[in-house]
Amino acid sequence: GGNRRVETLRRPPEAGNREAESRRGSRRGKRKERKNDSLNGDKCAFYSVGFSEVQDTLWDADGRHFFHRCTIQGAVDFVFGNGQSIYKVLTVIFCLLTLNVLGATLKPGVAHYITAPGRTNPYDASGFVFTDYLVHGTGKAFLGRPWCSYARVIFYNTDLTDVVVPQGWDSWHFGGHVSQLTFAEIGCYGSGSNTGRRVSWVKKLNGFCFQSMIRLAFINSGGWVQALPIPV
Repeated sequence: GGNRRVETLRRPPEAGNREAESRRGSRRGKRKERKNDSLNGDKCAFYSVGFSEVQDTLWDADGRHFFHRCTIQGAVDFVFGNGQSIYKVLTVIFCLLTLNVLGATLKPGVAHYITAPGRTNPYDASGFVFTDYLVHGTGKAFLGRPWCSYARVIFYNTDLTDVVVPQGWDSWHFGGHVSQLTFAEIGCYGSGSNTGRRVSWVKKLNGFCFQSMIRLAFINSGGWVQALPIPV
């Protein structure tokens, strides 16, 4: 009880205890209807879990979350929402084949998106931090596009393969608000990590802002992560 309480997202037994998988597609307008796939609880943790879907794989909707040694696979916006989360030692598999998702054909040669973070104001604590992980797969992808006008994502110490397009990021419908977005890559490596052709508005974070997000303290108020019965 108290500050040590940890809430988890529970899946039906048929989903298994190591993989949550769905083959349903979803357009952005349908997201509010997909409550069974959303992660809303505070202090949620996942260890060695696989998430797989074509689109909108993981709705990291709200709250503080910790993902460790997980695998997330998808083709469009497959990590999205307004969560305050750290994804550590993770594998992201971008898998784009010729697929039909609710009438929308996803074809090879067209770059899609790995993340679509929310965040509606500069005081919102939410954001996604990906650290010590691997992005690979087939096709081409942007690291992310904003779902809301203050979206925030950091990729830190990550192996970015040539799945990542040279531009890195897309402003989507928020081209007039790029100064408000926090999309950053720090200490990344691999064939897709060259920032020479990245969009001009990619953030170069100062030391304080950078350190405050990549450390466990970003989500660990009260020490709940260390209290988990898993290695961190």
